[in-house]
Amino acid sequence: MMTYPDIDPVALNLGFLQIHWYGISYILGILAAWWLLRLRGSREQWGYSSEQVSDLIFYAMLGIIIGGRLGSVIFYNLPYYLQHPIEIIYLQQGGMSFHGGLLGVFAAVWFFCHKFNKRFFNVTDFIAPVVPIGLGTGRIGNFINGELWGGPSNLPWAMIFPDPAAGGIARHPSQLYEAFLEGLILFIILWWFSSKPRPAMAISGLFLFGYGVFRFMVEFVRVPDSHIGYLAFDFVTMGMLLSAPMILFGLILFGIAFRAKGN
Repeated sequence: MMTYPDIDPVALNLGFLQIHWYGISYILGILAAWWLLRLRGSREQWGYSSEQVSDLIFYAMLGIIIGGRLGSVIFYNLPYYLQHPIEIIYLQQGGMSFHGGLLGVFAAVWFFCHKFNKRFFNVTDFIAPVVPIGLGTGRIGNFINGELWGGPSNLPWAMIFPDPAAGGIARHPSQLYEAFLEGLILFIILWWFSSKPRPAMAISGLFLFGYGVFRFMVEFVRVPDSHIGYLAFDFVTMGMLLSAPMILFGLILFGIAFRAKGN
């Protein structure tokens, strides 16, 4: 068993202002994505100006924050937030849904396409390889918060999380599993795959499929939210339910992309 590094979730406490590691993790992910997209945008096959990349990152950031928060509220704890609506804006407490954030980014991309006369899948193919960076840093933020831990485990890297709800027993550090799979591994796959010209929708399809598969896998060891629990058969979670359509849609996009290329 490994010792959980009990890090204060508050990185900087100024009294009147608290800066949380969770927020910093998102900022780092967005900055890294902005830098890499500027490199990608300069390539002839993409042709995005620095101004367009900056606008795209700004719109995507709004989509991530608004969509991610509303997704968490709607998908995971709507009755609670209907009773405590002011807490919807308490982002420092955590509570962001990837699937909601993804829908928010789709809305942001649509707006960007309308403004700059771009094709939707051209933009999603452009940004997909850098999305795992934010996913990885966000999961590190979850780990520092000591939230979203996994089920009981006797593996050498199992940890005892400080949350009383964790029961003081060794558990899977499922946040780190997700940071590794959805962050590092998915980034390597997509960056390699997109290093050569690919048919439209192929990169987007691979992203949806890859994230869906990795998230579905981790859900087997990740403990579901206590107020939701398992949806069926004592193992089906909300995360699985939301990820399954991503796997299917990703495969469909990938197939259409290469079928169209063949024609």
